[in-house]
Amino acid sequence: MNINAVVEEVAKVVRGKEEEIRRSLICFLAGGHLLIEDIPGVGKTTLALALSKAMSLSFARIQFTSDLLPSDIVGTSVFDQSKREFVFKAGPVFNNVVLADEINRATPKTQSALLEAMAERQVTVDGTTYELPDPFFVIATQNPMEHYGTYPLPESQMDRFTMRLSIGYPDTDTERDIVMGVNPLEKVSTVKEVVSAHDIREATEEVKKVYISPEVAELIVSIVSQTRSDANILLGVSTRGAIHLANCARALAYSKDRDFVVPEDVLEMAVPVLSHRLIVREGMDKEEAVSEVLQRVEIPR
Repeated sequence: MNINAVVEEVAKVVRGKEEEIRRSLICFLAGGHLLIEDIPGVGKTTLALALSKAMSLSFARIQFTSDLLPSDIVGTSVFDQSKREFVFKAGPVFNNVVLADEINRATPKTQSALLEAMAERQVTVDGTTYELPDPFFVIATQNPMEHYGTYPLPESQMDRFTMRLSIGYPDTDTERDIVMGVNPLEKVSTVKEVVSAHDIREATEEVKKVYISPEVAELIVSIVSQTRSDANILLGVSTRGAIHLANCARALAYSKDRDFVVPEDVLEMAVPVLSHRLIVREGMDKEEAVSEVLQRVEIPR
């Protein structure tokens, strides 16, 4: 799969954010889900929509609100008069790319409706299990600056997200060009399909075959172990977090045309993969906490 082609195509509408686009793709190829924490209006929806279009995937956007119900996400059974039986009507989660916009505005009951879908790629309604499409990628967003009328994601839900990113403001020159041009969201229709769903499935399988040596595995275990013993970290990284870090390191190596992971892959992925899983002491920044851990671990040659 040509990752550079996807990045270049999406970058035509999400200007100046090639690194964020690439990391989103790495998260996808690692078989994970992405949490984007940022203020409104910096291109989160545009990024999700452009990614789905460049990869020839179906897309659904769910606006999370306080009155959203689990059935609004997964679907519900309705009575069909002609058949005289209940028929399942699939919800928007039955798409390849699902944007859960402002996920922390929905109640915990509704938030949890995504848990089974994200972890097991399936949903269960009225005792019947339905498989979700393959590939399946959830991109959730939340505004870290606004807390009124929100329901913070519990640790169990945060741990389901493979990676957390922030898009941030564009640089001055890029922002000037955006203001002078067409609204980026309106330009999404011009994004070309550069890879297919089949290409993505093949790439995902190739990522799983990327080799991790015992020394690199030891590095990953050392990093997560130190998060559990650090005085500034109240809750360290789980084993699931270690697995996600390994998967993202594999995907990063694959994106660089390597069939093996090097320590630098692990170090590059550690902050976006691990920081959101931590609970730290008041006044401590989560990303800084991970960075400090990385400075203490022994890097294998």
